[in-house]
Amino acid sequence: MELEYHPHLVPNIFLFVDRRCYPGWRIDKATIGFHDLTFVVDGRANYFINGEKFTVEAGDLVYVPGGSVREAHTFGDCPMRAYPFNFFWAEPHNHVHLPFGVVTKKAITKEILGYIREFNQVWMSKQPFYMIQARALFELILHRLLSNFNRQSTIGIDPRIRKLTAFIADHYSEDITINDLAEKLNLHPVYIGKLFKENTGSSYKKYLHRVRINNAEALLSLGDFTVTEAAERCGFHDISYFSKVFKEMKGYPPSVAKKL
Repeated sequence: MELEYHPHLVPNIFLFVDRRCYPGWRIDKATIGFHDLTFVVDGRANYFINGEKFTVEAGDLVYVPGGSVREAHTFGDCPMRAYPFNFFWAEPHNHVHLPFGVVTKKAITKEILGYIREFNQVWMSKQPFYMIQARALFELILHRLLSNFNRQSTIGIDPRIRKLTAFIADHYSEDITINDLAEKLNLHPVYIGKLFKENTGSSYKKYLHRVRINNAEALLSLGDFTVTEAAERCGFHDISYFSKVFKEMKGYPPSVAKKL
């Protein structure tokens, strides 16, 4: 799940409401620049996202990322009640999408609904520093949604890939190639590469780099290792290449991590 590798995402919520739709309620067709995360708790509605129709009902999560064409209307005989959160990610991350489809069925748990109701109280009362508390509650909601999503995704991972990722976690500092992994499973390297990408969302090389860089960052943050020592302990023998990959993945050079 690529989202977990964006540790600096900060949601800026600008609209939240306990939306109790009247029979003629609708959202006019328009392209949105923000993210719309709507929790449907009663009734029904039709959403049209980029021209595709989605019927939603109680328990559903609706996610419309920025850049989408959005339109909606409720059912007159069964008006929708929902809690929409409209937000931007703080720059420069607003392009990052949550990993959900437009509609996720049965996504609203009692725990999430409890957080939403608490958020509603905070948002409506607007006590001093309420935005800090509101953002914290929204991040708890996102954390629970993403944890549930990741748990469901992990269940479906091919057991052979789970075996390989566990091997990488233990041997990331060694010179392991995709040919080595293929040999362990007696499979062709091209097939393993395809299987790895399908199950993790990353190429083998990118996945290995991520594990190595995350471990190198942890070593540097301790303050006991030089950049060269951290690179070598995490499987990089070319310090220039290590620095290049580190900056691409983290957004800052390894020397900065050492000072954090």
